[in-house]
Amino acid sequence: MADPLRSNDVYLTQSDAFAADNDLHRPNVGKDRKFSLGAKQLGENGGHNSADDLLEVMGYKAELLRSRSTLQVAFMSFVLAAIPYGLATTLYYPLVGGGPADIIWGWVAVSLIILCVAASLGEITSVYPTSGGVYYQTFMLAAPSYRLIMSWICGWAFVVGNITITLAVNFGTTLFLAACINVFESEPEVGIFAAEPWQIYLIFFAITLLCNAVAALGNKWLPYLDTFAIFWTFAGLICIVVCVLAIAKNGRHDAAYVFGEFDPSNSGWPAGWSFCVGLLHAAYATSSTGMIISMCEEVQQPATQVPKAMVATIVLNTIAGLIFLIPLVFVMPDQAELAALVSAQPTPVIIKSAIGSSGGTIALLLPLLVLALFCGIGCTTASSRCTWAFARDGAIPGSKWWKQVNEKLDVPLNAMMMIMVVELVLGLIYFGSSAAFNAFSGVGVICLTLSYACPILVNLITGRKQVAAGNFYLGKLGWFCNVVAICWSALALPLFCMPTAIPVVPDYMNYASVVFFAFFVVATAWYFVWGKKNYRGPPTHEDGVLEARRGSVISHQEKVQY
Repeated sequence: MADPLRSNDVYLTQSDAFAADNDLHRPNVGKDRKFSLGAKQLGENGGHNSADDLLEVMGYKAELLRSRSTLQVAFMSFVLAAIPYGLATTLYYPLVGGGPADIIWGWVAVSLIILCVAASLGEITSVYPTSGGVYYQTFMLAAPSYRLIMSWICGWAFVVGNITITLAVNFGTTLFLAACINVFESEPEVGIFAAEPWQIYLIFFAITLLCNAVAALGNKWLPYLDTFAIFWTFAGLICIVVCVLAIAKNGRHDAAYVFGEFDPSNSGWPAGWSFCVGLLHAAYATSSTGMIISMCEEVQQPATQVPKAMVATIVLNTIAGLIFLIPLVFVMPDQAELAALVSAQPTPVIIKSAIGSSGGTIALLLPLLVLALFCGIGCTTASSRCTWAFARDGAIPGSKWWKQVNEKLDVPLNAMMMIMVVELVLGLIYFGSSAAFNAFSGVGVICLTLSYACPILVNLITGRKQVAAGNFYLGKLGWFCNVVAICWSALALPLFCMPTAIPVVPDYMNYASVVFFAFFVVATAWYFVWGKKNYRGPPTHEDGVLEARRGSVISHQEKVQY
């Protein structure tokens, strides 16, 4: 980070950042090279300012290699959501909440809402494409009077959300694996794996170590892994759909049941609220929408590639989700029977009921298990980048360690290892409550939703003036998307603190609010201990801002014309 820029307490917005759509690969930047925000400056390769040039003007040093193309960014965004795995592990929530109608229409409704969230974030990211993500964007969009506190809240919510959603993915994989093993039975309806808490934790421990090892040691191969994951996912999806519908050993429901059956009796909540609580299923699967922003400093053209990837992935995920969910509902066993599962993992049971063979069921579940590992690796990668970016601005205790990048591996290894330790410690909650996964997924969705809402809300408050210069500007449609995103956030924050069913007992309590409060206490305490006196947000630079904005707009218009 360029320390001299931090001494400048004058904060002006750098809305020329969308000029990064002309990015090149990382040049060899000399220490004495001078940068200007003027539009006429050329990079080493004779083109307009590269993304690394822009990054240095913003006050940061380019420390990560830009190795991802447009398709690779889109593929990673898809892997972060990991449809259909994300829907398979949380299918229990809409089953209890209302059954088929909650599963299908809840997915459609949330997908349309998240499309608005992705479009809103895409507009802003086209103007401010950095690994600081929504935290940096909130700071740059907000007025000087409240930008420090808003960016602090947003940054901590984003970091906590990334960590807990990664934890939820790895823990969900563990529970899903246990349920898959138990498609083999020692006697009718009794699985071969006891799945004691210590066994579950050890499997979770191993999966977490594996994901971190791959993310740290195989960073240069991750784009290829994401590409492979796309073909693997759709091949597995086709196999599941064809087999369950063709065999359907116990018959098929009619369309009226699949698209219209709604039974909230298993939750104990009033019908309307029960449906809403079941939306955690879809919200969890789409919560990774903005996590891809943290990869901006490893993307060749972040100002255009990342917004397009976010929006396109939501559309692709919506379609893939429906292709996965509709056949499962057609062959679904009794809803009350599934809601009563101790494992809270109905997907293996549904597929086995349709196939009638334990071996065949495992074969169909294998693609989901492999996708789960891909998702864990992707989430580990993204969460390490967002934590590193927040740490380099001194906002996390011990920042001098977490902001370091391992040049040999080209990853922020210290931040990654710190996140891994936090996840392993939080996983111990499972020894006290079997509803730990509910807490992890709930707090992940809550924190990420809050972090996404911060820049969108500030953008609305300031009249969306700064995003108007971006090349992903949506005009009047952007206003609509922003309002929908904020309304969703207002509903999601309290909603996902609620237990899935009532009456509530300790084993099935939703501890999301407890975990969220614990992180809130840490963030608040650190603000008063250090942040209030020292925190100044990300570094900014005021010279040539207006000239650069004008020059960048003209440059982009000429590019479009020719």
